[in-house]
Amino acid sequence: MWDDLWLGATVATMQGDGLGLIEEGAVAAKDGRIAFAGPAGSLPGPALSLARRVHDVSGTLMTPGLVDCHTHLVFGGDRIAEFRLSLAGATRAEIAASGGGIVATMRATRAASEAQLLEGARGRLRCLMAEGVTTVEIKSGYGLDRETELRMLRVARRLGREEGIRVVTSFLGAHALPPEYTGRPDDYLDFLAEDVLPAAHAEALVDMCDGGIEGLSIPREAMLRLYAKATALGLPLRGHTDQYRDVGGAAAYAALGARSADHLEYANEAGIEAMGRAGTTAVLLPGSTLFLRETERPPVALFRKHGVRMAIATNCNPGSSPTRSPLLVLALAATMFRLTPEEALRGYTAEAARVLARENEVGTIAEGFAADLAIWNVKDLAELCYWLGGNPLRAVVRGGITA
Repeated sequence: MWDDLWLGATVATMQGDGLGLIEEGAVAAKDGRIAFAGPAGSLPGPALSLARRVHDVSGTLMTPGLVDCHTHLVFGGDRIAEFRLSLAGATRAEIAASGGGIVATMRATRAASEAQLLEGARGRLRCLMAEGVTTVEIKSGYGLDRETELRMLRVARRLGREEGIRVVTSFLGAHALPPEYTGRPDDYLDFLAEDVLPAAHAEALVDMCDGGIEGLSIPREAMLRLYAKATALGLPLRGHTDQYRDVGGAAAYAALGARSADHLEYANEAGIEAMGRAGTTAVLLPGSTLFLRETERPPVALFRKHGVRMAIATNCNPGSSPTRSPLLVLALAATMFRLTPEEALRGYTAEAARVLARENEVGTIAEGFAADLAIWNVKDLAELCYWLGGNPLRAVVRGGITA
């Protein structure tokens, strides 16, 4: 007998390359896994004889639980003072020169205890969960030293255990160059590759390795050495690139066989074509575009032309995307980036799961997958991208348990 059976929803299974819609659907869960997903008319018997609990969710849309595949949830302090400076006309370079930017968050994060980091991140995480997120990626990258990077990753693991949500961790020690390594980026990357990343891996704190090819403080060749170490440890690769100008990052990440290249506002067509051939997903982050008031948009038409899969995420962080609303990100992906509602919803479910190497576990409603579900009080899936404000989430199910 199944544990739970949901009846009557329009179910967007995400099976195949589309939405895999089932009208008047039925979805069953047993032991935290999906045991049936299909038309209610295909059930093998009367509903009440099949499950301990039967839920009538007629008139709703059921989707996989959302997968937020790019966040920086764990950090100390905030950057509100910088926000004020930016509104007054200060540039990013001027803010960084005055001691702001990532290094400011580094100082606050180093000064924060594990308990302080945990409670700050818990509040942000609960905002995501309240809008249907059941799997979240959390990066390190605001410690830029051994102790704090490991502390951030421990906090991320604790959040998953304590909040009952799937957490995938990414090592982002090469987020920026810390002051103690000014002028010595090669030494810093060697330190990360030979000390910090192996320590995080040995403690089972890290699932993926993130970084950046942006032509900023971390030279490309140094970044590639860290990626080589991550590959030797069996960690999938990801990276931030081509956000502020075209540095050929799309092609570089395709050559690395990376799971994703993220941002990509200035990516060139040859690099995008290479991503399509390599199966590297484009992760689009409209919260950053909005908050930074950027005018360049990711080349979505080229992604479509070359068969590049597109995921979307909040990029929740204190500096460039203080975004805690997945529903806002869905709306921005459609209105600012011109994704169709179908592309946006796939981008926050099946495609995001692929980025996290969890495509056979979450992001799709199919037998054997985790019973992570979101049930929405909407009649048309486009409503999830239409309303600016409000939350139509009726219920969320994580591992078969209704939250």
